[in-house]
Amino acid sequence: MSEQVTSTSKYSIVDLFAGAGGLSYGFLQTGRFSVKAAFELNASARQTYQHNHGNNVVMYSDVEYALSDTIKAELGQVDVVIGGPPCQGFSSANRQKNHAISQNNSLVKKFVQAVLNLHPKAFVMENVSLLQSKVHRFYVDENDQHIIKKYNIETETAEISLLDKPFLFDGAIDVVRYKEKIEKYLWNEKDYFTFNVIYKVRKNQDKLKLALEKHKKKLLSLAEKLINEKKTSFHDPIVHYNFLAGMVINQYFNNTNEIKHTNLLCTTIEPVVMIQRMLSKAMEIHCNNIVVKEYSIKNGLTAIVTSMAVVDYVESILGSVDSGYNITKGVLSAAHFGAPQKRMRFVIMGIKKCIAKSISLPEGRFSEKQFRTVKDAIKDIDNIKVATTVKDGSIGIELPVIEEPISELGQQLRNSKILYNHVSTETTPHALERFKKIQQGCNFHDLPLELKTTYSDSSRTQNTIYLRLKYNEPSGTVVNVRKSMWIHPIHDRALSIREAARLQTFPDSFVFYGVKDSQYQQIGNAVPPILAKALAQQLCSFLDHGIAAHPDTFSLSTNC
Repeated sequence: MSEQVTSTSKYSIVDLFAGAGGLSYGFLQTGRFSVKAAFELNASARQTYQHNHGNNVVMYSDVEYALSDTIKAELGQVDVVIGGPPCQGFSSANRQKNHAISQNNSLVKKFVQAVLNLHPKAFVMENVSLLQSKVHRFYVDENDQHIIKKYNIETETAEISLLDKPFLFDGAIDVVRYKEKIEKYLWNEKDYFTFNVIYKVRKNQDKLKLALEKHKKKLLSLAEKLINEKKTSFHDPIVHYNFLAGMVINQYFNNTNEIKHTNLLCTTIEPVVMIQRMLSKAMEIHCNNIVVKEYSIKNGLTAIVTSMAVVDYVESILGSVDSGYNITKGVLSAAHFGAPQKRMRFVIMGIKKCIAKSISLPEGRFSEKQFRTVKDAIKDIDNIKVATTVKDGSIGIELPVIEEPISELGQQLRNSKILYNHVSTETTPHALERFKKIQQGCNFHDLPLELKTTYSDSSRTQNTIYLRLKYNEPSGTVVNVRKSMWIHPIHDRALSIREAARLQTFPDSFVFYGVKDSQYQQIGNAVPPILAKALAQQLCSFLDHGIAAHPDTFSLSTNC
């Protein structure tokens, strides 16, 4: 006899790229889901996950295992696969100029492959909001070609910039075309790092001179090697550039004059750095089996390749007749679901066609006038002293009884008598100077010039750096607020781990593990549980209805 779905029936979850578990935690909060297995590479995040989800959750570090036949036998029927594959570095959004391809690209593909392998009744994938715009794209590799043909995925021509025009040299195409030639010229990471450090601080004379002295021994050793290479490859243009750099380095450090000119050194190092970046990117193309149509030197050295939108890839494969999912997608704002932050996330959700003829994303119940604020999230802990070490913060602080009214959100989050992770970065005298100058809603750009000396080019600093939050508004997207140095709205200190967690709607009973930076990063990477809960409730309504509508042909223990 088929098992009828009831309001108490639970659906099993496999959580991919689980992180600290914000997405799955929201699913658990409904009381309708249980986690069967979770996959997460980071050890600290795994510790956080297991502490808050229960030690009975089976955890794996390598998501590759979710693609195996073995996992299917171990897990049995899986109802829902969820996950947020890392999104940094897709082709058009990659800001790391010395990289052509982010390895994160393959992780979205692995999510799709895991869904196909585990064959769940439904899936939920979340990612950055721009994913829907087709800005994020894959470069087509050799394995993609048959998939593109099978699923009729739309593609377009793209260019991977390898070397800017001023640095072009004879034979550049012949070098990047062959892996063996690239290997001949490509430096090890330590040598490249040394040169790149000098190059990055070239516009700040004080930092430049400090860096040169710090790396003097390494630079002189590298210079000797570059000079000696010239003896065996006299007419080689790459070796020639390296030789000139070696000579100038020697000249700089052997100059007995008190005044040492750095301009010549920097201009000589620059083409060497650019060529090494070219070689590194070319090696990525070969190692990732990217299909290159041709190499061009029309506007600098470029690799002409084919690209496809990430969203097209996911939707075309999982929405195909073979896969059998009805799919919906869109961008949701966490603020519309009660989070005190304007976090925009792309969500794609699918359900087996045999369960539901259609599916839709949830609608938030909070209008802009009703948005919860930073004050709603953290006011009740404003005056609790923060620790500056993880060790002290892990002990926990007993929450005092306060007479002032606590917001509805504050009451929801204040579900523990002990406050853990109330830890922030220690405030240095220099940082304190900056904090005092920055008003609510302002950032690093609003500082006077004498307090902007940290960055070699302060004009390029992101608006999230040294941002003091507005008390009576939602925050922007919570990232690693330690790296960004987010400032408390009314106190001259960095935002604590617990305060960042509250902005993400993690309750106080949710404890984070790992070093300070890891905890901040886990929070910044997470899906707000309050948004995840709304997704889970919406998915439940479709699963329940579909299964209940076909009690004789469908059971919770079988797939269609």
